[in-house]
Amino acid sequence: MLNNIPKELSPELVKCLMEMGHGDEILIADGNYPAMTNSQRVIRADGIGVPTLLEDILQLMPLDPYSDYQAILMETVEGDPRPTIWDTYKEDLDKAYPGYNIKTIERQNFYKYSRDCFAIIQSGETALYGNLILKKGVVVPK
Repeated sequence: MLNNIPKELSPELVKCLMEMGHGDEILIADGNYPAMTNSQRVIRADGIGVPTLLEDILQLMPLDPYSDYQAILMETVEGDPRPTIWDTYKEDLDKAYPGYNIKTIERQNFYKYSRDCFAIIQSGETALYGNLILKKGVVVPK
């Protein structure tokens, strides 16, 4: 155990976040996401929802202010409602990174895009379209 590390973040996940470099991206995937199909590096976070993981990760990992976007969502398929969980993501991102930008990617292109992510965290999230990619920034000395 260490101080100031959120208890929901496993040692494997903390190590992964530390190994990521500036500009690397990590996908926090919902429970339905085909993580094993799309990545060789999958970290299980069974039973933990994406909002919890997002809040905890944002305590440790800076987002990239030099990029046109700091997060990516999967576009809904035509006719599907806008996921309410996105409002929770917005609140958490607003708190941690005012002025951030989110872009969306069409569903099939999102699957292809995720193959280039540094890792995929397979959460226990049950909300549809609960997937969120984060772009890592740099740690600035204090």
